[in-house]
Parts: sequence; structure tokens; C-alpha cells
Amino acid sequence: MISSSVENLLKLASAPLVAEPALLPVRPSNADGKLVGEWLRMLDRANGFYCFESALHVFPSRTSGGNLGLTDWNAAGAWRQEYGRLDRGELFVAEDIFGNQFCLLGEAVYTFDAETAELSEFARSVDEWADKVVSGFETATGHPLGHRWQSKNGPLPPGRRLVPKTPFVLGGAYEVENLYACEASAGMRARGNLASQIADVPDGAPIKYEVVG
Repeated sequence: MISSSVENLLKLASAPLVAEPALLPVRPSNADGKLVGEWLRMLDRANGFYCFESALHVFPSRTSGGNLGLTDWNAAGAWRQEYGRLDRGELFVAEDIFGNQFCLLGEAVYTFDAETAELSEFARSVDEWADKVVSGFETATGHPLGHRWQSKNGPLPPGRRLVPKTPFVLGGAYEVENLYACEASAGMRARGNLASQIADVPDGAPIKYEVVG
């Protein structure tokens, strides 16, 4: 049984990205088993979906038809290797319009800033996560800027996120002109490299960042 808050979110969601029900196991992580179980119960109702004009993307449990599932998205040899020692063993489960991640770690749901790898606790349960996303989707998903970009450029294709040409952490503007549609994994790899540089170099040192895609 899932909560009313999760039900309210699913009422706003797209059709499930994968028709089959959620399956265990997902990639081993440092997330509490009870919390992972709550998340998988949600996926058992809707196995991956988009919401708020694609501003929220929830990964399905498995890869199917071009939709990356949790195991492949969280694979050690994929984009997360670019974060190096900044990888804390999170289970990345969803993302906002810019590719910033929602992840499960310990007993909480966190936000993960793609440019800095900074973690911020967001919720202590999937129920609370769903409630906060629905009630504050403008901030939680980046919807307003995503809406403006799509009004000008058309719908964001599946599997892509809006990545800043000049990273926000380097002074890039939160404006449509500073965004481009980038394949999600490529965007995370580029910003993982950036996050590692920022973490390892002293203030004022030069930073190399390459626009990809």
C-alpha cells in the first residue's frame, strides 16, 4: 500500500516508462533497506515516469526501450565515476530538469547538486518526498525555467536534461539562453569532472569545463 501523497504525485505523472512491475535487486548502495523498499513500492505502481512537463524524471527499476533503469543509471563504471571520492554510495532514483539528482542515502532522501556533489537532506520518507515535490514543484524540479525553455524550443526529448552552457556554480545565468538539451549521462559526466576539480583545487585556481552533446 502506498501513501496518499504518492498517489497524488502519480495522478500528475505520465504513463509508466516500463510496463513490467518493479524488480529487485537494484545496485547495492548505502541507502537504508526500508527506504529502498518504499521507493520500489512506488515503482510497482508506476515503473518510472515524467511529471511537470518533464521537469521531474523518476527512473524505472529496469532498463527497457531506451529508458535507463536504476541499476544501469547507478552503475559504478558509468557517469558517477567522474565524481571520484565525492561518490558516497548513494542510490540515485530521480532527477530535476537540470539533472540534479534525488538520491537515497542512509534513512533519508537527499538532493544531489550535479555541479558540486553537495548533498542536502530533502525528506525522511518517500511519502514526505512526494508531498514536498507536489507542493513545491517549482523549486524542487526547476519547472518554471524548464517551461520557458520548452515554450521556445519545443518539448524536451526523453533521456535529456537542460544543462547550463556556463555552469551555475561558475556564475552561469538561470536563463533560457544559457541552457541546452543534453543527453543525461553525458551531462552528468561533464559536471562530475567539474565537481571533482572544484573539490580538489584552491580558490581562484583555473577550472576547465567543456560543453558536451
